[in-house]
Amino acid sequence: MPGYRKYRAGGYRRGPNSNSGNQYDQVSERIKKLDMRKEEEFRFLLSKIIETLPDSVRGAIKGSVYSIAAKKGTKEAREFIIKKKDEGVIDAKTEKKLIDLVFDYSKYR
Repeated sequence: MPGYRKYRAGGYRRGPNSNSGNQYDQVSERIKKLDMRKEEEFRFLLSKIIETLPDSVRGAIKGSVYSIAAKKGTKEAREFIIKKKDEGVIDAKTEKKLIDLVFDYSKYR
C-alpha cells in the first residue's frame, strides 16, 4: 500500500514540540553583539575614530574590532580594545571612544 507511512502514528509529522532534534528545541544564551542593522553607520564612525592612527595599524584595528563585535560579542571586543591600549597601539582617549561606540551599536542576539 503506497503512502501508508504518511498516516501512521509517529510517522513523518514533526513539529516544534516533537523530539525531532530541531534547532529551535534548545534555547541558547543571548549575547550582546553588534547590531547588524546599523552596520554601515558603525563602520563609518569607527573609521572616523581611528583616522588619527598610523596607516600600518588602522586597518587591522578596524577589521578586528568589527569582526569581534559582530561575531563573538561586545565583551570580547572591549577586551581586545583594552589589550591594544595596554600594548601602546592606541591611546586612552581612543580606547574610551571605541568602547563607547561598540556598546552604543550593540544589541542582544
